[in-house]
Amino acid sequence: MAKRVAVIDIGSNSVRMVVYEKTSRFAFHILHEAKSRVRISENAYQNGGNLQEIPMQRAFDALRDFLTIVSSFKARKTLCVATSALRDAPNQKEFINRVRNSLGLSIKVIDGQREAYLGAVACSNLLPPQQNAISVDIGGGSTEFSFINRHDISSNISINLGTVRLKELFFDNNYIEGAKDYIDSQLLQLDNINVSTVIGIGGTFRAISNALLNKNAYPIDKLHAYEPNYDEFQMLLIEIIKSTEDELNNLGIKSSRFDVIKPGALILLRIFEKFKISKLITSGVGVREGVFLTDLLRNSKDRFPINYNTSLRYILDAHVDNQTYANQLCKVSKTLFDLTYEELKIEKKYRYELAIAAKLCMSGSNIHYYSYNKNSYNLIKEALEFGFTHEQIILIATLAKFTKRKLPSSSHVDKFKDLLPDTNQLESLSYLLSLAVALLSHYPRNIDFTLSFEKQELKVESKNSLYLAKESVKKLEMVREKSIDILFL
Repeated sequence: MAKRVAVIDIGSNSVRMVVYEKTSRFAFHILHEAKSRVRISENAYQNGGNLQEIPMQRAFDALRDFLTIVSSFKARKTLCVATSALRDAPNQKEFINRVRNSLGLSIKVIDGQREAYLGAVACSNLLPPQQNAISVDIGGGSTEFSFINRHDISSNISINLGTVRLKELFFDNNYIEGAKDYIDSQLLQLDNINVSTVIGIGGTFRAISNALLNKNAYPIDKLHAYEPNYDEFQMLLIEIIKSTEDELNNLGIKSSRFDVIKPGALILLRIFEKFKISKLITSGVGVREGVFLTDLLRNSKDRFPINYNTSLRYILDAHVDNQTYANQLCKVSKTLFDLTYEELKIEKKYRYELAIAAKLCMSGSNIHYYSYNKNSYNLIKEALEFGFTHEQIILIATLAKFTKRKLPSSSHVDKFKDLLPDTNQLESLSYLLSLAVALLSHYPRNIDFTLSFEKQELKVESKNSLYLAKESVKKLEMVREKSIDILFL
C-alpha cells in the first residue's frame, strides 16, 4: 500500500476528502481533511432521483480542488466512492463521465450493503470492542445498519431513508405524520432484531452528541467514542423536532444543519422506539475510514491483528525515540503491578492502562525534554484516539502527566472525576509508574535487577549498586495511606 493515500467520499449532503499517511505497516495518521457541503442530491428526490445541474457543478468544483490538495501532498493513491445520491440517480453516468474525463478521477458507486459494511469496518476496528451493537449511519439519501459483535460484522442493510430525502418529500410540505409512516415502513426491514447498543455514524448523530457534550461541560473535547446518556439524548431529539431555528441554536445545533437536523432526529427517535437501547456510542469514523481500512487491511480480512492498536503504534512510531526504554519501562511497570495490585487494592483491569502509560510517558520529550510530562499528556489525550474509551484515554494521559515524582493533583482529579478511577487506585497506579521510572534511572540496556514482594516490602535485587535508582526512589511522593517499603539488596 502507498505511504500516502487520499480517500474521497461523495455523499448526498457533503463531499469529504482525507489524506492519510502510514507510519508503519498498520499505523497511520491524518495529514489533511477537507469537506464541502455541496448537497449533490438537492432537488433530486422531487425529480425522480435525477441529479440537478447546479448541485452537480458544486460537487465538480469541490472535487477539482480536492485533487489539487491531494497532488500537493503527493499522495500515491486516491480512492473515491459515491453513495446514495449517485446510486439512485438515473443520470449518474453524466456526472461520473464528466469527472473522469475532465479531472481524471474514477468514482466507484457502491451499493447500500457495501456502504453499511464500510462504516462497520471503521467502527469495529477504531472503537473499543462492543457486543450486541448496531451501527446506524444516517445519510442524506439512505440509512445503513450493520450488526457488530466485537470484531465480527454481519447483516449489512441499507434502506431508502435519509435526511435530505425526508426533507424534500415530507418536511418541506410540513407533512410530519407522513414522514413517520414512511420511516416506520422502511424500518420493517429490521424486524425481529434484538440489540442493546447503537453506534451512531454520520453528521446527525455527531451534531446531537456535540450539543450534549457542550451542554454538560464534558471535560474533553472528543466526540469519537463519546457515550451520551440515552435519556438525555432522546429528550434532545424530541426538543429538536419541535424547535424553531432560534431554539435550535439555543440547543447547540449549528446553523449549517438546521434544515436536515429535524428529519435526522425523527429517524433516530423511530429507531430508538424499535429497539430496547441501553447504550449509545458516538463514532467519529465512517465510510471514508472504512474505505481506507479495507485497502490497508485487505490481506488480513479487514481487521487489525489481535491486540494491535493503530493509535498507540502511531505515537510510538512518530514520537518515542527510545522504544527500547519504553518497552523496559512497560515490563517493569507490569511486574510491579502484578506483585502489588492486591496489596494496593487496584482492580486488575487497570494493568493495561498502566502498561500503555509506561510506553508513552516519554512521548512528549521529542517536543521539548524539560516539559515532556505536559507534552506527553496533551499528545496522549488528543492522539490516543482509536480503540480506547474516554476513561482509558484520560487515565493513561493522567499517569503520563504525573510520572516521576508527584501524585495527580486534586484540581486535575476534580476536573476528570467522572472519567478517572477512585483516588486510591489512581494514586497507586501513578506511584507504580513513577517507581518504575525511578528503578530504571540508570537506563540499562537490559533490566539488571529482579523484584519480589512480601508483607508490604518490595525487594530489589541486583549485582550492581543501582545508586541512581536508590536516589530517585527517595524522591518519590508515597501513596497516601498505602505506602510500601522498598529494600535494595
